[in-house]
Amino acid sequence: MAKIRSVLKIGDQPSEQILQEINSAAKQKPNIKAVPELSKKALKEFTAMAKEKRAVKNIVSVELAKKDMQAYRAFGKDYTVIMSNILSKALKQPSLLQSCMQVQFAKDSKKPKWNAKKIR
Repeated sequence: MAKIRSVLKIGDQPSEQILQEINSAAKQKPNIKAVPELSKKALKEFTAMAKEKRAVKNIVSVELAKKDMQAYRAFGKDYTVIMSNILSKALKQPSLLQSCMQVQFAKDSKKPKWNAKKIR
């Protein structure tokens, strides 16, 4: 089976051919024999990486407008991953945040100092 990589941006729709390939792949049974058995060392490394990745994430509660929540849920089952990616990208580009909140950066710091006043 060939590996096919496609990148879709938010709002893009996959082509009919891509959808057919996805549906075809979903119907195939995985070939367990093709997966190499992990050595004890590799399994230990894999387990450590998985624990490290889980430790980085935090669970938070956020209040969102109903229409915004509906828009996120429309992305499907893993919509929270998309929400997380959007928030991460916004924090890396403070100019995007300035339309929503006042953000000030100290001259000697890369950490933003937030002003609680919302700009509307």
